[in-house]
Amino acid sequence: MLRYTNAGRLVGGPGERVDYAPMSIVWSETQQSRLGASWVAESSRRPRVRRFELILPESVDDCVRALAQRGPEAKLLAGGTDLLPQLKNGLLKPARVIDLSGVARLRAIEPADGQGLRIGSAVTARTLELDRAVRARYLSLAESGALVGSVQVRNLATLGGNLCNAAPSADMAPPLLALDAEAVITGPKGERRVPIATFFTGVRRTVLAPDELLVELVVPAPGPRSGGNYLRHTPRRELDIAVVGVASQLTLANGVCTKARIALAAVAPVPVRATTAEQALEGQPVTPERIARAADLAVEVARPISDQRGSAEFRRHLVRVLTRRTLITALARASA
Repeated sequence: MLRYTNAGRLVGGPGERVDYAPMSIVWSETQQSRLGASWVAESSRRPRVRRFELILPESVDDCVRALAQRGPEAKLLAGGTDLLPQLKNGLLKPARVIDLSGVARLRAIEPADGQGLRIGSAVTARTLELDRAVRARYLSLAESGALVGSVQVRNLATLGGNLCNAAPSADMAPPLLALDAEAVITGPKGERRVPIATFFTGVRRTVLAPDELLVELVVPAPGPRSGGNYLRHTPRRELDIAVVGVASQLTLANGVCTKARIALAAVAPVPVRATTAEQALEGQPVTPERIARAADLAVEVARPISDQRGSAEFRRHLVRVLTRRTLITALARASA
């Protein structure tokens, strides 16, 4: 396990082989004169990232040890699409940053017991968008990955980062909630599993302790004649966050809905399931009238706020519209 400071100084133990590259640039007087004194003065006033120790673990056990030894001053780095802007703007000033990019288990997508899927927490949104195993059986999750930022962002942003950031508008949370996924968490006391439904405890808060790590998500097999869909509304087509997001998942048998899941984002402090709407669909054929009724019931669980992105009334309207649309698509996919 290697360690650096962000000034480029190696602080790892003796005998460790590394490719050393300084992380700072010294400008010559000639370069500064070309840019102009005003630019140099302006750049000197910009927020600077405080020096920190960079730790490069090679296994999950290394991560756990690093978290246990470094305490709450350590921050985990997966894709960095949330952490790095916060460092640059001075919102976070960690003493240590633990880079997860070298831990193979966190980047794996593998079959799980019971024909489900294990998805590592450092799997990128772009990988989820394109992976054949994910698209074949968990299309709503692939759809959510495809909506994260731009292509450049999706090649960095990770599933675990999207979840652990715990924003109410997180795109990848509703499909996992609708798929009854479980979070695998590890720490000094060992490994534990938490249903994704109880993983979030509030805005920017999860069940993770400071010395724990989200390792992977275990997603059960949806079963035959199942289909799902995720949709969101944003003011812009890309590079925006959901005003409302809805994921629906249906399973059919002999023309009857045997299982229904409807999960909502950005309408409460945490992603929520519309259980009353689900119950209105289960045990009977899914008709346009029942879909409309379920969409109405989904609105009742929403507790949206009004802000610059949309009023509470507008968000409730979006819940009704997106629930109806996702259920129609999920029904078509389950019936195919």
